Amino acid sequence: METQPAQGLQAKMIAASKSLFVYAAVTLLVIAPATAQTLGQGQTVRHVRIPVSEESQPPELLQAETALEKKDFAAAEPLLKQALSQDTNNYRAWFDLGYLYTATGRRDEATEAYRKSVAAKPDVFESNLNLGLSLAQTGNNKEAEDFLRKATELKPSAHPEQGLARAWISLGHVLEGRQPQEALKAFREAGKLEPKNVESHLSSGAILERQEDLSAAESEYQQALSLDANNSDALVGLVNVYTEGKKLPEAESALKRYLAAQPKDGRAHIQLGRVLAAENKPDQAMQELEIGMKIAPDDPKAQRDLAAVYDAMGKLDQAEAQYRGLLSRDPNDSEVHFGLGTVLMREKKFSEAQAELLNAVKLKPDLAEAYGNLAVTASENGNYDLTLKALNGRSKFLPENAGTYFLRATALDHLKQYKLAAQNYRAFLQASNGKNPEREWQAQHRLIAIDPHKK
Repeated sequence: METQPAQGLQAKMIAASKSLFVYAAVTLLVIAPATAQTLGQGQTVRHVRIPVSEESQPPELLQAETALEKKDFAAAEPLLKQALSQDTNNYRAWFDLGYLYTATGRRDEATEAYRKSVAAKPDVFESNLNLGLSLAQTGNNKEAEDFLRKATELKPSAHPEQGLARAWISLGHVLEGRQPQEALKAFREAGKLEPKNVESHLSSGAILERQEDLSAAESEYQQALSLDANNSDALVGLVNVYTEGKKLPEAESALKRYLAAQPKDGRAHIQLGRVLAAENKPDQAMQELEIGMKIAPDDPKAQRDLAAVYDAMGKLDQAEAQYRGLLSRDPNDSEVHFGLGTVLMREKKFSEAQAELLNAVKLKPDLAEAYGNLAVTASENGNYDLTLKALNGRSKFLPENAGTYFLRATALDHLKQYKLAAQNYRAFLQASNGKNPEREWQAQHRLIAIDPHKK
């Protein structure tokens, strides 16, 4: 009795394995924009200086400020402390000491010095700004907000529009985690003051992206690019927006622009490979993934994507090697067992394929697509009881189709369960409806043999 499943039907059964490939292709780029003035613990934030003025100041303070200009902090510190010993309310000396502490990595001392500067003279823009920045760096965002808001109401000693824009941007960063809409307002205020400020658009775009307002985020990133055509953060933002919005040609274009400026960014090459894969450009996808993995070799997700591309291109031996490498990293990864089992099935290594697919469904019983491929391999191995178990497992998650009906019919036929086999042959004929003429002829032939009294 010749009732083995047709290759065409096998292809339909195993098509679901490509879902692994498609899933990888829509992964967001693993590059976060890192604008220069982002606030928070671990970030480096440039504090401002109070410009030299005509104010009468003690000579020690003037000497200290000369040393600060030269970044001679060792010379400046004792001079500032000497000036403060003579006048503990000298706001400028406290401010300079806070600046020195910041430059030398003493955040807590810097914060305290800035507090004393503000207490001595509350209406100085630079003191309020730097105290707000210092508090934000230590994670005290609520108090930082108060001083940064105060700074936006004061007049900088020099370059007022630039200074106020900086205060609004800093306030926006402090607010973006807790009050994103208020943060957007702050960034827009900065943009009004300094229309060519790229960061205000980048920061707005990042918030809008997180809010899934992709159209508005795209507009902000495009405006940033109009001001700085090669801004990598803006390009990364566009890549994320386009990828999330499934605008794959646009994502491809933005990634290529980014890579033109950052050719050694392995993660970007990997993401471009994913986008190209989703665009059904496997040759180009393979090239980018291979480049990316040479630069960033310890990326198992990229290795899985490359294995899927090799699979899609019919480079089965290379796909098999990648999947086996992944299993050496994590023997309990059900998706990798599924991918390897599918590749082995395509290589007609049915015994090995069956073992891998069994591992996949044991590790993840709801891995629906794996059951279909397991049914195919079990049938090829003549294990018809397992074929039926796999098909029953699949039916809990996915609808029946012509391929599953035919596999079930042939398995039942081999097990001499002719009544059930006949039912499934008929279901196959109805579902196939002329699409698989060779197998339909076989089904009709078997129906004559096992159930001759019914058509």
